[in-house]
Amino acid sequence: MLFSKNPPSRFLLLTLTFVLLLSFSININASDPTNFEDDSDDLEQLLALDEQEDQLPEGQDQESSSRFSEAEVLSKAQRIVLELNSDNSKRVIDENEFVLLLGYAPWCVRSAELMPQFAEAATSLKELGSPVLMAKLDAERYPKVASLLDIKGFPTLLLFVNGTSKAYTGGFSAEEIVIWARKKTGVPVIRINTVTEAEDFLKKHHMFVIGLFEKFEGSDYKAFIKAAMSDNEIQFAEASNIEVAKLLYPDIKATNFLGIVKSEPERYTAYDGTFEMENILQFLDYNKFPLVTKLTELNSVRVYSSPIKLQVYVFAKADDFKTLLEPLQDVARKFIIKVMFIYIDIVDENLAKPFLTLFGLEESKNTLVTAFDNKGSSKYLLQSDPTPSNIEEFCSGLLHGSISTYFKSQPIPDNNNASVLAVVGKTFDDLVLNSPKNVLLEVYTPWCINCETTSKQVEKLAKHFKGLDSLIFAKIDASANEHPKLQVDNYLSLFLYKAGDKDNPIKLSTKSGSKELAAFINKQVRPKDQAAKDEL
Repeated sequence: MLFSKNPPSRFLLLTLTFVLLLSFSININASDPTNFEDDSDDLEQLLALDEQEDQLPEGQDQESSSRFSEAEVLSKAQRIVLELNSDNSKRVIDENEFVLLLGYAPWCVRSAELMPQFAEAATSLKELGSPVLMAKLDAERYPKVASLLDIKGFPTLLLFVNGTSKAYTGGFSAEEIVIWARKKTGVPVIRINTVTEAEDFLKKHHMFVIGLFEKFEGSDYKAFIKAAMSDNEIQFAEASNIEVAKLLYPDIKATNFLGIVKSEPERYTAYDGTFEMENILQFLDYNKFPLVTKLTELNSVRVYSSPIKLQVYVFAKADDFKTLLEPLQDVARKFIIKVMFIYIDIVDENLAKPFLTLFGLEESKNTLVTAFDNKGSSKYLLQSDPTPSNIEEFCSGLLHGSISTYFKSQPIPDNNNASVLAVVGKTFDDLVLNSPKNVLLEVYTPWCINCETTSKQVEKLAKHFKGLDSLIFAKIDASANEHPKLQVDNYLSLFLYKAGDKDNPIKLSTKSGSKELAAFINKQVRPKDQAAKDEL
């Protein structure tokens, strides 16, 4: 499981900045471990867990006791995870049927975030008697081993089954790692037979699927099992006793029932379709998220890949969002499976800033509501106060297509006495498309390496053609301004919008010298009987 900087969501292709800045995607490759060095280390010694019970000093307060207990639990959990190296890696992977390996780097922030989740999962799997051996490898310290295991980024998760790696496709919380590992090693469904088992199950799982079947057989049950094996995130449970099942899902009335349970206000959702694997999985994809999902780096992949393509993002400070959450959930109920609601802490630069940059609002600190239609790669901005009623109206407009796509723009500049007019998103129509004159437009970005040289050429050309009233020279910063009819593949770009044919701009070569550009412009914009080659 490699975390990189490119989330798998189509709208992110809108801007190179966003692709460079945000979040994760998955890039998992399978490989066969070969050519490791043999060793003679004692595996049992490496796997040994210190079971000694530590006693608190007399008089230690409760808060200190709690911190001590948490630290000790984490320490023990981390010791359950076997540390691999160049000496023991081959033997560990070859001699164990299942090895779930975490490849990490000590300096990697995301590795540090995942490590305690991985350790907690190791503890849970050990308690459940799982055959999975949890291991970790410092890929920076042992680059040869990492390369042979196809660890190319940090962190990477790989499941080895009898020595061959398989793709890790689960979530990143301890619970999700446990669910995925058990499903891939023979326990796709937990059978619940008694009230005690049901009560214990409820304590351990905050989200799950419950299936009630009179007998664990038949076509419906087979589809249920297939869905359980195919799903990578949610724990499935099954029961044949309706009274036991009602402890998990109180509204069950008959057998051959399936429902999803979540620990949020919209807790129970029943499945009403036919029992076919694809239909069950689709039902889960549309219903597994809360009414409002808080975006984190650990769940971002799941959020971006949701089949609900119309996504509304609420950016707010944590304290402000506490007040907004309940009314926002009321709004979200009205748009279930049509609109996905996502919250991002606006002060979290890693998550919030790349999104806000798409709108030119990266410095904003007040509550904002935006939306993305991932089918059409379009973005929208709520331009009124972010009240629940306005958010509801905004969502209705999105569904009915009455909200205009948002294109970012800098403030309208003062172009008095400018030889090259500064164009922004708001003035692109007036100064370029609707102008009765020919317009030579320079499209640049602040980070463009060659833009400065070409900009000087454009300034020189503007002065040279100053007396030609039918020609305007202009420039636009494409990093801060957008327009639906300004589609640029690379920077710097030069376009000539000819009067009378603004829909088909002519692209000029930025490699041409001033004389060549002047000659081309002169040929295009002067009447034929007045055309003459300009000398610069």
